[in-house]
Amino acid sequence: MIPARYAPILFGFILSGLMSCIVSCIATLRALGPGPGFFGDWMGAWSYGWAVAFPVVLFVAPLTRRMVARLVRAEG
Repeated sequence: MIPARYAPILFGFILSGLMSCIVSCIATLRALGPGPGFFGDWMGAWSYGWAVAFPVVLFVAPLTRRMVARLVRAEG
């Protein structure tokens, strides 16, 4: 198991991987359509996308948490 102190990094890794996979699939499918080379093109797009998405998620997540905290009201 991974120590809990790495949870935000692991969360960002998994989130960025899943989101970039889905988005690159849709974008590649729209751009090229289904065909014999689709899977390889999609995986190539995903690898570049994930390489960008992971550090961006790590950087943007704290800013997003602060923005959300300002936009919501405490319950009670």
